[in-house]
Amino acid sequence: MVLEALGTGAYLADEEGSIVAVNTRGEQLLGRSASGLVGQDAHDLLHRSRCGERLPRARCRLRESILGGRTEQGGGEWLERGDGTLLPVAWLVTPCGIGVRPSATLVLFHSTGGSTWPAQRPPAVGRLSELERLALLAETTTLLTSTLDIHEALRHLINLVVPRLADWAVIDLIGERDEVRRFAVAHAEGGTVVFREDLQGPMPPVPQESLMPLSRALRGVASSLAGPETYQGPPDSGVAVEQRRLFEATGMHSAVLVPIRSLHDVLGALTLGRADQPERFTAADIALLEDIARRAGLALENARLYQRQRKVAETMQRHLLPKLPRAPGRGMTARYLPAPDASEVGGDWYDAFTLTDGATALAIGDVVGHDLDAAAGMAQLRNMLRAYALSQQKPPSKIVEWLDQATPDIAEVSMATLVFARMTENDAGQCELSWTNAGHPPPLLVTYEGVARYLTDGHGLLLGVAPDQVRPDATVELPPRATLVFYTDGLIESPGHSLDEGLDRLRRHAASLAHRPLESFADQLLARARPPDNDDDVALLAVRHGVGST
Repeated sequence: MVLEALGTGAYLADEEGSIVAVNTRGEQLLGRSASGLVGQDAHDLLHRSRCGERLPRARCRLRESILGGRTEQGGGEWLERGDGTLLPVAWLVTPCGIGVRPSATLVLFHSTGGSTWPAQRPPAVGRLSELERLALLAETTTLLTSTLDIHEALRHLINLVVPRLADWAVIDLIGERDEVRRFAVAHAEGGTVVFREDLQGPMPPVPQESLMPLSRALRGVASSLAGPETYQGPPDSGVAVEQRRLFEATGMHSAVLVPIRSLHDVLGALTLGRADQPERFTAADIALLEDIARRAGLALENARLYQRQRKVAETMQRHLLPKLPRAPGRGMTARYLPAPDASEVGGDWYDAFTLTDGATALAIGDVVGHDLDAAAGMAQLRNMLRAYALSQQKPPSKIVEWLDQATPDIAEVSMATLVFARMTENDAGQCELSWTNAGHPPPLLVTYEGVARYLTDGHGLLLGVAPDQVRPDATVELPPRATLVFYTDGLIESPGHSLDEGLDRLRRHAASLAHRPLESFADQLLARARPPDNDDDVALLAVRHGVGST
């Protein structure tokens, strides 16, 4: 393998940042075998702060370089070795096409000093000074509010308290219909936090009459201290049986259980336990842990509210988008991806339908705005376009001219971009595409041989700027097995790169996927071409002529 010829640590990462190959020197530096590295997310497995904490993905320069396909180098980074020690490294990241994958990223790294153990954490709860308590609470608030992902927020919480305050941390969450799930059971091992998946999973119902500590915490009644002796008697519920199993499996001799509350409800419970640390929890520790759990509850409620709003928005947006028609000899598929940070629907849309003369109408557009008004305007615009196209057998330019003139009086749309096209068979039996473009990114035509070019003709101003303008038409013959790609600007625009760079990236990736089945083509094109710092919706419509859906 080419990697073995390199004189420093090296691994190959795929488009998502997962390790696909590593050389022997890399195994030696990391103290890990290839089997323990390949297939793992490099950032999650290796990248740490100088104190051994997991770094947020947004702060990982290596990951940004890998996903961005850029050549970059740096230093002052720390990788976690197999024994829990930290390896200070300098690194270089560069795209390449060697070895086991035609498209991958090469990561080179070498040690800039000896391995070190993570810095020692502050003392346990009972020995924390008032200043240390305030600092811990401030750190808790900062980390928990840095993400709206529930799993990431709760893992931040675990990393804060283990092993700083306890050897074990257990989080139980109350879900829909008051069902309880043991989200995490984690403990400190060799300088890292390890999760016990065998102790995680669904929990029995919480009985209202139980006086056991976890049952009381999950009902929001009170915080409690507990030990293995608490659950030695006859169990009063299935929850008590699971708690006895937990204490036996973890060896905890002392634990404190506190409710995780939001402003309106109880969301779960946090259990901290000590097995290796000799000190027992006392009543004096409860106040601090309740404060930590209260902050966790507020962060968890915000994350749940955000995800609920996002789900509603995505569902609403998807119901506004149409089902695709079936056309003999043509494959057709579409994708819609909401903006990564959006909790509101947007104006990106696509459409495809069969016209009265047998032609296939294709459309993609983007209404200015990113809110319910944009979504409503998008639906109005799409319905008006359908009405005109189905009632009038006219060229695409004439249909869009009528649409532009009627929009100010009928639809709540200030401005919008649009490509509208007709796909037919000409007199020679060849598939022919005619279209007009109202200020939208140009469609991309990819031949089966992997030649990709943009259809830049037929371009005019966007809708809402000059309703009386005469719009042009353009026509092209589609080769057999060619793929036609309509897309919105979220697939090519990026704050850190020019529009030309985005168009070139999309063209190259589409050409490389020319032989993929159409569904795989669409999935991979979105995964590879969408900029990692994209903050907009993406709609994509792909049509393949001549071979059905393959």
